[in-house]
Amino acid sequence: MGRVNMVQPDGTIHVGLLRTKEKKEETWQRRFRRHADELRWLYMELYGNDSMFAELCEGMWQFYNERRKTLRQRDAVREADPGWYRQNDMLGMQLYIDNFAGNMKGVEARLDYIEKCNVNYLHLMPFLDTVEGRSDGGYAVADFRKVQPKLGSMDDLDDLTAACHERGINVCMDFVMNHTSEDHEWAKRARAGEGEYMSRYFFFDNPYIPMLYEKTVPQVFPTTAPGNFTWLPDMGHFVMTTFYPYQWDLNYKNPRVFNEMMYNFLYLTNRGIDIIRIDAVPYIWKELNTQCRNLPRVHTIVRMMRMISEIVCPGVLLLGEVVMEPEKVVPYFGTLEKPECHMLYNVTTMATTWHTVATRDVKLLKKQLDTVNALPKNYVFLNYLRCHDDIGWGLDYAALREDGMEERAHKAYLNAYFQGYEGASNSRGELYNADPVTGDARFCATTASMCGIEKAGFEADEAAMERAIRFDVTLHAYMFMQSGIPILYSGDEIGQVNDYTYRDDPVKAEDSRFIHRGRMRWDLAANTEQPGTVEERLFHSLDRLEKIRRGEKAFVSYADAWTLDTWDSAVLAIGWYYDDEKIIGLFNFSGDDRTAWINEQDGLYTDLISGERLKASGVGVPAYGFRYLKISFS
Repeated sequence: MGRVNMVQPDGTIHVGLLRTKEKKEETWQRRFRRHADELRWLYMELYGNDSMFAELCEGMWQFYNERRKTLRQRDAVREADPGWYRQNDMLGMQLYIDNFAGNMKGVEARLDYIEKCNVNYLHLMPFLDTVEGRSDGGYAVADFRKVQPKLGSMDDLDDLTAACHERGINVCMDFVMNHTSEDHEWAKRARAGEGEYMSRYFFFDNPYIPMLYEKTVPQVFPTTAPGNFTWLPDMGHFVMTTFYPYQWDLNYKNPRVFNEMMYNFLYLTNRGIDIIRIDAVPYIWKELNTQCRNLPRVHTIVRMMRMISEIVCPGVLLLGEVVMEPEKVVPYFGTLEKPECHMLYNVTTMATTWHTVATRDVKLLKKQLDTVNALPKNYVFLNYLRCHDDIGWGLDYAALREDGMEERAHKAYLNAYFQGYEGASNSRGELYNADPVTGDARFCATTASMCGIEKAGFEADEAAMERAIRFDVTLHAYMFMQSGIPILYSGDEIGQVNDYTYRDDPVKAEDSRFIHRGRMRWDLAANTEQPGTVEERLFHSLDRLEKIRRGEKAFVSYADAWTLDTWDSAVLAIGWYYDDEKIIGLFNFSGDDRTAWINEQDGLYTDLISGERLKASGVGVPAYGFRYLKISFS
């Protein structure tokens, strides 16, 4: 088989004489030619370095050439159908490997259960090598090409992704681009004074420049990790640390950093990863006298990353972690002609959902959904009720202020409500990163605990339990009607509640986020086949919803979606229309039976849950309940 002998600075590839028409090389040439001019132009604009661009192209070829045949076949299928992930059959689950099943082999052994959950998108939380006690939940990577020994090995990852692919399950992982651990080889060599490696970070031998940065750069964790720089007395330098002191920010103004991180990216995609979650992507480019957030060069880097992916591994999706309102994250999708991320998180809608739970008023949520629904249909959001992280109250306070709700007071109310102190709340949970000066804080809990399952179980109140389970199911039914891909957090499918044992672990005790990162309760999961148990009632209700969503074509992400007025402040109505089928979802956020005063004059609808035939006019919705109403015009 031919091989690449040299890649010129202009991107031209010279291939050896042997078997130059071989399909593998033809595919490479076709993909490379498609992007070569733009990739080179952007790279040279950013770095102006011919030799480093040539090296990057050579590295891309090598990773393409090393890509397994099964992965190249997967690429070809998806390249021919680029919208494969925008159908109505995608359902994700997020989990920590050790909490879920001990290690990667344990996850592989539990794939039957994952399939039973109807999941075909498995997000493995950070598993690359890190140092316990200085890991930030795995987001301080010490080696991008090594699995944490307690979780397995790269061979185990290969086996797990291959086993997932055989079952039609896509695998997602976190790619931490903004920083490395201080225990990474680069950081160790930089700390030893090697200039080549110091240039890969931001080092300063006096406080003047760090102080200039601090004037404009917000703090991520003002109470637990104040400031954006850490003083290293052993080497007499400050180093930029946007997140925690043991996470050193990478300097993407150095082309060596970009190239090496792209090689790490491609190495991981060659392990069978289908979806790369770009962690903290808005932070990756730094400029003095700015907030060091969302700068134009960030988009240059993500665009190049997208093109590199489309050349080497076009079956791989880029998922951007951008914590902003949907209308502000839109630039991270890029444009139709020059796309960047395939998917983004719908963070604000998640927070607004819980605001709606606490206020029993859907006005702000309706406004939020209208904003998302007005965006182009090729923009795909990941929707969730909760994730591995805390819930921050990043709401539309300008809109809330019009209704007399001031930001500080409302955040205080929300945190009190979800701790169970205000508003006749049934929720239980804990605050994270509470700041006594600003009054700001974030909230941590499982979905089940926020819906009242924990409280009802503790009080042995069956009536309260029935309401809590119903509300939990209703919130999932609502999530399934949002535009995009729904993501479950492992354990939510069986109503797993808060795990307070984290307080007994000295490594975890200071981080209340571990309250909702508890170990999977397999003893409770066994109850999913025991009629009448909480686990059985919740699991099979979600199973039914998931199969409805997968079976109804109106749930594709590119269908027309809108909200309807219900003339009841506690009832949300969402409509979906595609190919002569319409579905209306009605969701009651109050503890009382309500009527949705919609007036659809299409004829008789079918309730997809009860099978009842009725007009979609003045529809009753039970307390904490929902309806899925469908009509077909064909």
